[in-house]
Amino acid sequence: MKFAIFGNTYQAKKSSHAATLFNLLEKHGAEICVCREFHRFLKSDLKLNVKADNLFDEDYFDADMVISIGGDGTFLKAARRVGNKGIPILGINTGRLGFLADVSPEEMEETIEEIYQNHYTVEERSVLQLLCDDKHLQDSPYALNEIAVLKRDSSSMISIRTAINGAHLTTYQADGLIIATPTGSTAYSLSVGGPIIVPHSKTIAITPVAPHSLNVRPIVICDDWEITLDVESRSHNFLVAIDGSSETCKETTRLTIRRADYSIKVVKRFNHIFFDTLRTKMMWGADSRV
Repeated sequence: MKFAIFGNTYQAKKSSHAATLFNLLEKHGAEICVCREFHRFLKSDLKLNVKADNLFDEDYFDADMVISIGGDGTFLKAARRVGNKGIPILGINTGRLGFLADVSPEEMEETIEEIYQNHYTVEERSVLQLLCDDKHLQDSPYALNEIAVLKRDSSSMISIRTAINGAHLTTYQADGLIIATPTGSTAYSLSVGGPIIVPHSKTIAITPVAPHSLNVRPIVICDDWEITLDVESRSHNFLVAIDGSSETCKETTRLTIRRADYSIKVVKRFNHIFFDTLRTKMMWGADSRV
């Protein structure tokens, strides 16, 4: 098998298990392609002499499977580079929570064995696409987690006029608005009171950030519907964050958000159950009285 490896290049402790991963793949005779930036980090910062058959830059790679070693942020960056290639991604978690990257370093050897025995599942995760006339935002307009519109450099709220398939929904007076996929429902959206959505649901969650009204609540819509946003701000600009990567946008820019025409394939161990992850990772439903 041919693997493309991405990793965290900022925190050495998050990449300290990389040597184990490379040894496991080499033992199986895998062809190993490594992101050049990650390879440089392993050699210069961690002083690891890792074997790589090829190095690649940006999205100039092909593989049977991508492996992301780091946290969910590293997984999101890998997913952005994979784009519409259709290559399944395995996430090894050396970060904190690990919803996308949910294979622990202790499970690496067993997981690689299962992959070579074809004993794993692949989940299809929907992606959001942002359409607008801002060229900076169009450089990387796809989000696996969420697209967020946020106030930028003022303590004042922003006004976000929101339409669904051309029909007016409401005008949010808030610090921002998060448009999240089911995958992103357990990320930023959840932290501001959004709903948890099962990954396979064909839905999109719209969650306001600090709304100036008790009547405004998150809403879930079909993912084949189109969302249009027109933003007003006292500073005449605002932020657009696509999976955490943000750009300043002018007030006159209309944003259109819809489901992308491709999905991201996420590798899961055969016994993976989403509800187990909720309970173990987030202590969901835990009762201290029991």
